[in-house]
Amino acid sequence: MEKIALKVKDLWLGVRNWIKANPKEAAILALILLVGAFLRLYKISEYMTFLGDEGRDAIIVRRLLAFGDPILIGPGTSIGDMYLGPLYYYMMAPALFLAGYSPIGPSVQIALLGVASIALVYFIGKEWFGIWGAALGAFLYAISPTIIIYSRSSWNPNIMPFFALVCIYSLWRVWQARQWRWLNVLAISFAFALQSHYLALLLAPTLGLFWFLSLIRAKNKGLGIKEYIKTSSVALVVFLALMSPLVIFDARHGFRNFSSMKKFFAERQTTVSARPWNALPKLPELSTKITSRLVTGRNDAAARTAAAALLVLIGWLVVFRRKSLGQKEKAAYLLLASWLGFALLGLGLYKQEIYDHYYGFFFAAPFLLIAGLSQEIFKTKNRGLIILLAIGALLLAWVNIKDNPLRYPGNKQLQRSQTVADKIQEESKGERFNLAVIAERNYEDGYQYFLEKEEAPVVDIDAQKPETITDQLFVVCELPREKCDPTHSPKAEVANFGWTKIENEWEVSGVILYKLIHSK
Repeated sequence: MEKIALKVKDLWLGVRNWIKANPKEAAILALILLVGAFLRLYKISEYMTFLGDEGRDAIIVRRLLAFGDPILIGPGTSIGDMYLGPLYYYMMAPALFLAGYSPIGPSVQIALLGVASIALVYFIGKEWFGIWGAALGAFLYAISPTIIIYSRSSWNPNIMPFFALVCIYSLWRVWQARQWRWLNVLAISFAFALQSHYLALLLAPTLGLFWFLSLIRAKNKGLGIKEYIKTSSVALVVFLALMSPLVIFDARHGFRNFSSMKKFFAERQTTVSARPWNALPKLPELSTKITSRLVTGRNDAAARTAAAALLVLIGWLVVFRRKSLGQKEKAAYLLLASWLGFALLGLGLYKQEIYDHYYGFFFAAPFLLIAGLSQEIFKTKNRGLIILLAIGALLLAWVNIKDNPLRYPGNKQLQRSQTVADKIQEESKGERFNLAVIAERNYEDGYQYFLEKEEAPVVDIDAQKPETITDQLFVVCELPREKCDPTHSPKAEVANFGWTKIENEWEVSGVILYKLIHSK
């Protein structure tokens, strides 16, 4: 503990000395971080997502804290019947505990991680390219609506942007600064990224390529290749140790997860293509979609213009500015090209719907590219180009602010879940009860978390165990009233309860709550 305290003290002294030495730069960064923090933390309890998935995670972590239930496996994937590792659950635990078991705690943790990502974009952009480009890239990252949305809710994919960025920077320190100890940071951050979402596998080609380039460089320049191999071996052990709970679970359950992964990649008719050239026709549309979702505030027209402008600037950089680039800038662009290139290739081969959170493993990449191109324009000292850059930056800021999530009312899902749970507990009269939810995209665990937290006698129905069927079933219907028919719902929790009739109903926080009992 004493060593940790000393390191924290040294870190604080270093930050304070940097602020004193760079007051203007510190003020710019502080302003960007304040904007980013405000957009992520303002009324977070009203804007955070809290549905079935979030409730499930909170239930599992609460059981870990309250009863010491060990966790060997993480959430299941939406496609492929696969499971992630449990690292995110262990990461959630301190935040949930410190917040008095309120789900707001883990969401605040994600928001703070999002603010840390803004700082990382700035410092990496500054190290690679320069201050002004880094400031622009970090500011645009801070105000991106999609990134804000995925930076203020407790959900396993939402940690991926931070840890993916740490992966890339760790790789940079190994490759360029020859600081082998960063291999351990790389191993830890990749394990976290991989256990947040399996799309982090698309980082693996870049990690492998630059690990090999670092090995060749160490060999050719006599930079301690034995030490490099030794540190790499230790890092691999660290990575495998962090992945081991998932492996242990798999071994105890007939390697179910491994079989699902094998099936996912082997049966490629509806999942992924094995032919890299199949991705090429999709790249223009995919690039525009990524630009729209991340850079231009989901404005498709602006995205087409911005994507074209970025392509022109990349061409300008390669043709006219290549000779003016320093070794560091060339290395940074090479790393960025690999990061973005494998991301586009991998997503282009994916045959299913691509959701916004799938981009998490390269959220920062387009903004670091913008940072580099912008800094190169600043370096030209060409007034016309700088004015065009300023106009472009203002337009990007405008389209992002125009679609800012705070302009719309909060969903208040957390408050709804708690209010409905309180009503159920009141109407259950302290007697055992079952629970069901009828909704398009939700299930019971968001409500069940608060019921379990208050030690309400809620019982999960198991059709094979008659004793789990109680005398009352509460059904939460989130559909319009005309679509609610709880006594005839095919939902398993309703069907397994048996023949029913409605004893009572209430409207609570925009949903309809039914109390069903067995029909005689």
